[in-house]
Amino acid sequence: MRIVSWNVNGLRSILKKNFCESVEKMNPDILCLQEIKADESVIPEVPLPEYEKFFNPAKRKGYSGTAIFAKISPKNVNCRTTMDSLTGPTEGRVIVAEYATFWLVNVYTPNSGEDLKRLEFRHKIWDVGMAKMVENLRTKKPVILCGDMNVAHCEIDLSRPEANHFSPGFTDEEREGMTNLLAKCGVDSFRKLYPDAKNCYSWWSYRMRARERNIGWRIDYAIVDELLADKIESAFIFGKILGSDHAPIGMDICLRP
Repeated sequence: MRIVSWNVNGLRSILKKNFCESVEKMNPDILCLQEIKADESVIPEVPLPEYEKFFNPAKRKGYSGTAIFAKISPKNVNCRTTMDSLTGPTEGRVIVAEYATFWLVNVYTPNSGEDLKRLEFRHKIWDVGMAKMVENLRTKKPVILCGDMNVAHCEIDLSRPEANHFSPGFTDEEREGMTNLLAKCGVDSFRKLYPDAKNCYSWWSYRMRARERNIGWRIDYAIVDELLADKIESAFIFGKILGSDHAPIGMDICLRP
């Protein structure tokens, strides 16, 4: 099974940038999208009939939102989770799909924002709530957690750690939140297979030709329950697939749905 996660930075926008061709090239069985910035009205514009589509749009137009496209139909899809009590259901940041043998959680984690205005919320409320939600799900079956986590976990996960120690996405608090989440959920699939790989990023600023120069951050993850970790066959970043400031990431895992 191939699971791909991609922050598309606007689904309507990326549909004009070879999105469908890119999806066909990657050929995921399950595609998790973040920051879709669109509601269900965009469905007719997505000519991927082989996928069943589930949307959790933000109430505010042009903001946030998540979606799951699945060739393998889930038993159930829940867009209203315990995380809604933290941000309200209006931001559309989490979708949980239930399969027979695992839960799939697609998440778009809030950015701590300019001047770290949202850092306290992120650290003390969101990260704690996400870890608790995953921990509760794991009492029933293993969890796979995918999405834009908006944090580079370790120094190896961004090109300029010294200069960004107090930047959103690389504060001690955010990194601690990711450490705690991994302790509750499982393993970072990419680092499990490539613990020492450098210059492997999933997001680049649009400024200063950052992507061309590969000055980036790895802030998108596929996290796998420890009970399933030995089933990971490959982990990847599709760095050459364009259309967003994020690259698609994902894994192949030997797992029956």
